[in-house]
Amino acid sequence: MFIKLAIVNDYPIVVAGLHTLLAPHAHRFQLVRTAVDEPVDVAVDVVLYDTFGTPYGPGENPRAALGVGKAKLIAFTFDLDPRGIQAALDRGFDGFISKTATSDELVEALERAHAGHQLATPDMTPEPDPPLSGRWPGAEHGLSARESQVLALVCQGLSNLEISQTAYLSINTVKTYIRTAYRKIDATNRSQAVIWGLSHGLDKPPDQHTTL
Repeated sequence: MFIKLAIVNDYPIVVAGLHTLLAPHAHRFQLVRTAVDEPVDVAVDVVLYDTFGTPYGPGENPRAALGVGKAKLIAFTFDLDPRGIQAALDRGFDGFISKTATSDELVEALERAHAGHQLATPDMTPEPDPPLSGRWPGAEHGLSARESQVLALVCQGLSNLEISQTAYLSINTVKTYIRTAYRKIDATNRSQAVIWGLSHGLDKPPDQHTTL
């Protein structure tokens, strides 16, 4: 029996990579939707959502925003901090899969999620930080890769609309990343964010940053 799987990610290259990774397991999965920054609009069993720091704030419902219905909503992330896990579980996520997982581990975890097992618990020991090759400016201050990229574009003087066009994100998603980034660096306006960014290595174009 196929598990109907949707992949939600705002990086098309990540969607393509996961599609390729799961191709050898086509007898176990039916990839029915590869959504890029869009709600899931078909019935699926499991939604694998690449969080990039989970851009849903307190009170926001990711299940409703993504339109996942009764599907299992699984976060695909490096961020396995127990407090973040608990907050996300409280907002509707059903579990987490680390980006350090191998192909076989990813497949096994997705099958366990489909069977109703919780993939992470709030009291789990956090995994170590990803290797230096997987880091980006501001990571040590809690910025996700996408927040770092958006903040770098802010530092270059781009408007929200220009950032949206450059990073292939909706304008609302750009605003969300800016808001969450500002909160993490204690900035209240664009000028403060630029000063912080320029002093923390965000003066490089985003294609020079190491991202996931």
